[in-house]
Amino acid sequence: MTSPTDAERTWEAVLRLHAALLPRLDGAVASDGGMSLSWYDVLLELRDGGGRLTMGQLSERVVLSRTRVSRLVDELVGAGLVAREPNPDDGRSAFAVLTAEGRRRFLVAARAYLPAIEREFSSVDARTLGDVADRLEEVLTSLTGDAPRVERRERGRLDPESTRRGRGTV
Repeated sequence: MTSPTDAERTWEAVLRLHAALLPRLDGAVASDGGMSLSWYDVLLELRDGGGRLTMGQLSERVVLSRTRVSRLVDELVGAGLVAREPNPDDGRSAFAVLTAEGRRRFLVAARAYLPAIEREFSSVDARTLGDVADRLEEVLTSLTGDAPRVERRERGRLDPESTRRGRGTV
């Protein structure tokens, strides 16, 4: 049996890290922030998209199928966190619009999510985290052409009012 390539090792590490951390972060957002991480992600993208996105734009940004995004938006509409508005330029589509209550609840959840991220990575030294983040951003840029989406803060802290992702997910 041959040794895995660096590409295979990298992919496996990314998947294993994701599988290890996602349930714990989802639990923290649910228990301390009052919503699922999926809801949080939709609200984040709406906030970062100026408060209003088409369903197609939203599904691209949250990297979920349109069907799944539509169901999440239905749930968020039912909770009063998002509203649907018709798209006057395209009768077949609608906008998802962040409500004032949605923004308020998003900020509450961010105050739970961002510290949870910090807790999960607290056993890793800051230099290693910075190096890993830099290398992953380089890989992402190389593969997709997309520039990093997380704003760098002066002291490395993430702020729910200004950060892009906070997972880079806030």
